[in-house]
Amino acid sequence: MRTGKVIRETRETAIDLTVNLDGQGVSDIDTGIGFFDHMLNLLASHGRLDLVVGCSGDIEVDGHHSVEDIGIAFGEALKQALGDKRGINRYGTFFLPMDESLVMVSLDISGRAYLVYDAGGPMAPMIGDYDTELTEEFLRALAFNAGITLHVKVLYGTNSHHKVEAIFKALGHALRQAVERDPRVDGVPSTKGVL
Repeated sequence: MRTGKVIRETRETAIDLTVNLDGQGVSDIDTGIGFFDHMLNLLASHGRLDLVVGCSGDIEVDGHHSVEDIGIAFGEALKQALGDKRGINRYGTFFLPMDESLVMVSLDISGRAYLVYDAGGPMAPMIGDYDTELTEEFLRALAFNAGITLHVKVLYGTNSHHKVEAIFKALGHALRQAVERDPRVDGVPSTKGVL
């Protein structure tokens, strides 16, 4: 099993996160932010990743530290679980419709961290107890700590809940494609010989 585990403690958050890339989509999430818990559960389910996240954060201030630090921990755990990246597909792209919204996520497990994020226009400031601006913060922390080139685009949509949910589901599917092993790949999937 390809697994990663990160324990991250700061003055603002205490996080214990485990990911299994060869899982069944089972998750146990407790971040203290209900909507974010829901999004991580969806990411795990659609990505077929087993994901356990426990976070005690300063959510009495707001959710920023918790969401960003979970992104950092998740990125570090993914990097651990991928190891030398031998035999993986490397790339993943997924278009996901959710009612009136359509989202595209495309990524490359390249070792080169980059994020392009286009929310497709303004969103409602909050969805439940979740600040929608934190979606970009989570994605950036994930990409930069996992070494992923990540492009996320909301092509269209009007309902903020639908748009954010489609982002997390599409991210799960794109990750699932990228981390899957291809028996035809001998070694690292790069002409450079290293990722």
